[in-house]
Amino acid sequence: MSILKLKPAFKDYLWGGHRLADEYNMQYDGDILAEAWTLSCHPDGPSVIENGENAGKTLAEYIQENGQEVLGTHCRRFRDFPILIKFIDAKDDLSIQVHPNNGFALSTEGQYGKTEMWYVLDAAPGAFIYYGFKREVSMEEFARRIRDNTIQEVLNAVEVHSGDAFLIEAGTLHAIGRGCLIAEIQQNSNVTYRVYDYGRKGKDGRKRDLHIEKALAVTSRMPVIRRGESYPHIADCDYFTVDKLNLDGNLTYRMQGRVSEESFLSILILDGSGTLSSRNEKIRYRKGDSFFLPAGSGDWQIEGTCDALVTTIREKASPIRIGADIGSSEVQIGIINSEQHIIAVKQYPFDRSQTAEKNIDDLAENILSLLKENSIPLDQCIGVGVGIPGTIDRKNGRVLYSNNIQWEDVPIVQRLGRSIPCPVRIANNADCAALGEAVAGAGRDYSDVAMFTLGGGVGGGIILNGRVFEGGIMGGSEIGHMVIRHGGRKCTCGRKGCLEAYASVPALLKDAENACGTKLSLDEIFDRYHSGDEIMEKVIAEYIDTLGVGILNMINIFRPQLILLGGILSKYTGDFIEPLQRIAEKESFGRSHGMIPEIRTAELGKSAGMIGAANL
Repeated sequence: MSILKLKPAFKDYLWGGHRLADEYNMQYDGDILAEAWTLSCHPDGPSVIENGENAGKTLAEYIQENGQEVLGTHCRRFRDFPILIKFIDAKDDLSIQVHPNNGFALSTEGQYGKTEMWYVLDAAPGAFIYYGFKREVSMEEFARRIRDNTIQEVLNAVEVHSGDAFLIEAGTLHAIGRGCLIAEIQQNSNVTYRVYDYGRKGKDGRKRDLHIEKALAVTSRMPVIRRGESYPHIADCDYFTVDKLNLDGNLTYRMQGRVSEESFLSILILDGSGTLSSRNEKIRYRKGDSFFLPAGSGDWQIEGTCDALVTTIREKASPIRIGADIGSSEVQIGIINSEQHIIAVKQYPFDRSQTAEKNIDDLAENILSLLKENSIPLDQCIGVGVGIPGTIDRKNGRVLYSNNIQWEDVPIVQRLGRSIPCPVRIANNADCAALGEAVAGAGRDYSDVAMFTLGGGVGGGIILNGRVFEGGIMGGSEIGHMVIRHGGRKCTCGRKGCLEAYASVPALLKDAENACGTKLSLDEIFDRYHSGDEIMEKVIAEYIDTLGVGILNMINIFRPQLILLGGILSKYTGDFIEPLQRIAEKESFGRSHGMIPEIRTAELGKSAGMIGAANL
């Protein structure tokens, strides 16, 4: 099904009229119809599908059943459905109000802020809107005028006419005046802070609440400058792009378009009648109808006479992503741009004595402060990725178990999402390091990469076709716990003969100590090795042979194009590359008849985990 016709949710706010029912074919029996939410997944008023096999379902239920793919790739950056579209009939003046931005709204209200646009359908003679301030107003004057009910004296009153369009950005004080009939496209939010309401009383007989302190905190007190950068669109911002569609029935009777994989298409019929078709479907439209065409629907065609607003979601302008790498003693957070460059980094100690919830809240606070310190609006962030040591359930956003940081069954995505208004993804931190190297480091020219992180343990990740290999049950792979010697050394996992028991840094240090009778640092081990110390030459040769077994297993199972060596030991692995390459060429299955992957040292060091997490 490629065309969904939507039944709106209705609102009977006290300032509304009845024109939407009288003129826009709304099936409504009440006395007041102030708003019709024609495209909505908001719980305060969801739209319902009218036609086809999905009839009776809400739009939100349809999306949940069919997956986020129906919204398009440009919507991946949104945690929730991005927009809400409505008709507004203002028989009386609406309250003077302001909407917060995402950061304030998420932290205070638990939902998105609101940028919106108004398209004026009809306006009585002399009808106007309030659109920001006439002049710059100080905080003190703003607060005083709210208290003494003189705020209207400093507001910018703009007379409106049919066909006018206004972009009302979050933080702009505004109000729709009586006699205006408007189509509104907005962020998917219902957060409004009133500062003046003409002393009106609600249905309960009490004056409606004002939200003065919150309004003071979020309102821009500078005059609004109307710019023409939306051309050729009616409105264009990071949340929606709106175009006008007009068929006069004579010179222009038909128009065709295509719904790509990038964005869904919303069509709101402002006037006229005709047919809308896509694939093998054809459906009639009339004034007031609202249609949703899922992303990837392909070619569509509209015929007849109509005025309509067509809304899509474009690619984010100048996007950034956040990558966080949680370790047992330190957390690293990086701001990553679209060229995979780290433009800012923050590090702070990880406190294992705190609860998981407190650590997640600290992470959110540090992410927001890093953005603020670098004057980057939260709206520019299209995603947050977090690398965590341990067993990860990526699908459900949970840390199942992490011995390193003492977490068990922690819903990190849900909690972090309370403060961060964009998608949050998680993965094992070794997988993140592998992904970071694959997209921006030594593996950037390859689609299939296996990485070994050689440190306190042996970790790693597998990238196949450019994506982290997750397995069928839980995310990630445990490279260090492949058994390379049956009945061998006891591993930290409780089994015997794991690669980690032989190829980790503690294992190498212990082997060196046993061989020479004294404790040595890594630098001392390799200094002796480079100076020709026969004992250390033997220790390193045995280490390379053992690591080579693990690498051969990876080659024979996954056939990667590239093997990378990272972790603490990557500082020294230049000595390993040539002998390991010989082992691969000599002993991998098929040998010269097959594809022998190149073996390299990872390039990004501690940055790999942040970059990889940002790319989840």
